[in-house]
Amino acid sequence: MAFEILILAGGGGHTGYAYALAQELYEKASLSFLVPEGDELSAKRMSKFGKVDYLIKPRGPETSNSKFAGRLVRAFAKTVMKVPRKVHAVVSTGSNFCIAPALIAWLKGIPIINIESSVRFTKASKTTRMLQPFSEITALQWEEQKKLLADGEVVGPLLPRPEIEPWNGKYVLVTGGTYGHKMLFDTMKESSLTNVVLQTGQVDPQPYMDAHPKWKVITLTENFHELIAGAEVVVTHFGSTVLDSFVYKKPTVVVPNPEWTRTAGAEDAEYLVKKVNAILVSDIALENLLDAIALAKERELPNLPRGAENLACRIIEMIGAN
Repeated sequence: MAFEILILAGGGGHTGYAYALAQELYEKASLSFLVPEGDELSAKRMSKFGKVDYLIKPRGPETSNSKFAGRLVRAFAKTVMKVPRKVHAVVSTGSNFCIAPALIAWLKGIPIINIESSVRFTKASKTTRMLQPFSEITALQWEEQKKLLADGEVVGPLLPRPEIEPWNGKYVLVTGGTYGHKMLFDTMKESSLTNVVLQTGQVDPQPYMDAHPKWKVITLTENFHELIAGAEVVVTHFGSTVLDSFVYKKPTVVVPNPEWTRTAGAEDAEYLVKKVNAILVSDIALENLLDAIALAKERELPNLPRGAENLACRIIEMIGAN
């Protein structure tokens, strides 16, 4: 194909944005991807669209500042050969993982597309703010983000295309994403619910398997969309799963992880749940969770613009004009 685009899939929800955009760009450009070292789930998800390579991720949720600085330097050193000059555009999906390859691309004269996270409403993410001066396009997912990044373009939420028809398997899907949400899982473990699918991420699954032999307990799966598609209700942390659940028309309970202090906060969560008409649980207590699951089933979902399709068209237009 005439156009070559490198997408930086930073893991977790950031890979979700990469996946949604890749669905729309797949037949319009030749795609390649960088994913964090060790993130085999992101690699498997993106490999269906193009070649995948790996790069160190400078910071995780619990990485200290001293380790972050050293890992960022290493990321820059390893990036130079991983961003070829022949690429027509590089897409940052918002994680600190994207900083080094995006800036190396800029130094090579390659246009950068800079995506702000769907969970940011009160304060722009550090990565998006840092990359904005170097970016050809800063893509915003909500109108409210214009007050955070005035030069950004609102494209709409980056919703993936549904890959299967939604159905009701009459189970509650409880998920904490890639890193997991131990407080949520420990609270749900005290419930008497029997029809639960629990996705633990990096949290040890064994205690939940022992406590609830009838539950389906997994760590990670590249076919996570199938679990969402069959759920009656999705109980999830504050991340891109909220939008994935929306795509499959699933009522959703959002439970932010208070241990994650470097990401978006409670006020941001309030904005997002209003956008998708979900239920927010800030006080992680069993009664609150069970009440929210019951209430979520009564909610109707709004209509939202297809931001991934809009951004894909904008990128192709930008490349063609350069």
